[in-house]
Amino acid sequence: MMYEQRLLELLKTNLSPNTSLNDAIVTALDISYDAAHRRTSGKSKLSLEESVRLAKYYDLSLDRLFENTQENIIAVEKTKTIDSESELKEYFDTSFESLKPLLNQKDSHILYSAKDLPLFYTLENNTLSRFKVFVWLKLLDPTMSDKGFESFSLKVETIESAKALGGLYKNLNTSEIWDITTINSTLKQIYFYYEAGHLDTTTALLLCDELQTLVTSISIQVDPKNEEYLFYYNELLLMNNNVLVTTPQKQSLFVPFTILSYYQTSDKKTCQEAEVFLTKQLQSSKLLNTAGEKEKRSFFNKLHSKIEALQQLIKASQVLNFE
Repeated sequence: MMYEQRLLELLKTNLSPNTSLNDAIVTALDISYDAAHRRTSGKSKLSLEESVRLAKYYDLSLDRLFENTQENIIAVEKTKTIDSESELKEYFDTSFESLKPLLNQKDSHILYSAKDLPLFYTLENNTLSRFKVFVWLKLLDPTMSDKGFESFSLKVETIESAKALGGLYKNLNTSEIWDITTINSTLKQIYFYYEAGHLDTTTALLLCDELQTLVTSISIQVDPKNEEYLFYYNELLLMNNNVLVTTPQKQSLFVPFTILSYYQTSDKKTCQEAEVFLTKQLQSSKLLNTAGEKEKRSFFNKLHSKIEALQQLIKASQVLNFE
């Protein structure tokens, strides 16, 4: 009975002022007002199934019912393990369905702590996007171990699912935190698979060119007049690819688990703590939108220089191979 009462109290604190507890239960459980009143008055018990339905409907963490541990334990959802292209497509679809209701709301905001190149930038139908999928599947799908990039292709439905997920990120109120190391993993992947013989020289150089184009397109968005896209440079803290989505109704936190999979929680206290931490990151970062042209150019020139260095290394390797 203690846990049942705790659930009702938790539900009540998460409701808007003009929604009664009975109304909330009627809506979520599809029962009569009288039946809902019997549950809130203690005359009837909430079943386990009803408790779970209530928690799911109103994004409540059932772990919060345990009074002695509610500060340290939260319930999270985890995406499925990926071992094939079909499961990767399912990952894109599931992520799309999870994010769309949040990001389509007016005044929603996404805060991305970018340890690596944000996923959304590599979900286009171009060579760089196909290469990133190639890398993911090489690491996740055992049947891909001997396959080279030039013989690799994706099904049309996988490409469409990826583009749909990437499209959610466009025209969105976004804040990103980068360091000059944010593109390092992509550069390492290009060189690794080039050295391993899974990329030919022409393709490796093309990937570098497309990465240059992407960096340039991002730099163009970093403008004092663009208040919907705020770009922060932080050279002290290590980012971790955490993503915090905030809407007028709730927040959701996405935390990396493995290469592509992640944990997701809408636990109110956890999201608030994450927001405090990420806000501190922002405060110790430099907002390049307003930092001045010199500082903005300095940052993006460093990224371009890294890519150019890889291009020169690949060209030098090609010359040595011919000698």
